[in-house]
Amino acid sequence: MHIVIVGGGIVGLAVARALRADGHGVTVCEKEPAWAMHQSGHNSGVIHSGLYYRPGGLKARLCVAGAASLVAFARERGLPVETGGKLVVAVHDRELPALAELARRGVANGVPVRRLDAAQARDYEPEVRCVAALRVTSSGIVDYAAVCRALAAELARDGAQLRLGAEVLAVHADGGGVQVQTRAGDLRADALVNCAGLHSDRIARLAGLAPKAQIVPFRGEYFELGPHATARVRGLIYPVPDLALPWLGVHLTRGIDGRVHAGPNAVLAVGREGYRWRDICARDLGEMLGYRGLWRLARRHARTGVVELARSISRRAFAAAVSRLIPGITAADLVRAPAGVRALAVGADGTPLDDFVVQVVPRQVHVLNAPSPAATSALEIARYVAGRLIEAMPE
Repeated sequence: MHIVIVGGGIVGLAVARALRADGHGVTVCEKEPAWAMHQSGHNSGVIHSGLYYRPGGLKARLCVAGAASLVAFARERGLPVETGGKLVVAVHDRELPALAELARRGVANGVPVRRLDAAQARDYEPEVRCVAALRVTSSGIVDYAAVCRALAAELARDGAQLRLGAEVLAVHADGGGVQVQTRAGDLRADALVNCAGLHSDRIARLAGLAPKAQIVPFRGEYFELGPHATARVRGLIYPVPDLALPWLGVHLTRGIDGRVHAGPNAVLAVGREGYRWRDICARDLGEMLGYRGLWRLARRHARTGVVELARSISRRAFAAAVSRLIPGITAADLVRAPAGVRALAVGADGTPLDDFVVQVVPRQVHVLNAPSPAATSALEIARYVAGRLIEAMPE
């Protein structure tokens, strides 16, 4: 069987690897001139543990297994990876119930998690401010772009067809297979797997589906700490998040290269690839403004939206969020770093989809919602998708 995979990020490349391991022929179509140019290459590099996700869901199950398989993959190939763990800190007593809920989820999901008091937390991060914390030992950091390059190299050696600059323009399925029209030529295959990330809903619509959610892009902006402030952070420090929202709050991440990043915030992007305010895409903006789900999301979380916008336009406001974790960080300690864009799948009622979403129709599998922790979970998502593809094939 030959399968076309749409999307050359970490999920698409991992799916291609899993299908090749099952003996199938694969062609990966990526519209950009290189791999991992969007979500997979614009992130903090964190290997997530599975702490945050509701027990029993795909995110919880695939993230916990994915963290282990990703670390093993990186180590086997000599890629830079570290598993030094992280702290999730409660700065005020009012955050303790949410911290307890995170601990409960972690235990239920099989995550190695331990409750610490403030003094114990400072054994790991001497300058952190908190009243209590969770220590999670399975978190770490990796270079996801390097992982993608390793996956692509392995696929090339194994005979996969890798097509860059091959934006998908049309998809037509019939009783005998799937016809895929791209800018690099037409393809005929037995099946299609959609791993297009920021454009996954559009690929689904090209293939005749009606996705239950639309991708709404949110830009996550980062700063790098200056030399003096960098020395105050040893590893990964996270706040207690608002569990009603799909992002984790401004946090501190010491990367593989030793630099410490602060962020991200979460502001509505003005394009699906809107890494800067000036990256405006009229088509994307028109789709967003015409989508009732976006307006309902905005009304529901208006206060949070104002806070996030303030952090985007004011370095001082951003520094204030960081100084909740490490007191004394100021705007002068922050140096602008590259941003990322998250593909948030939002339902028509304004509710962000909470879990990974994979839809199966004859000869097609569509990964319609794969935000963080998809990079961590990619090798396990790939195994899951390969299994779901069997359902998509006619007997």
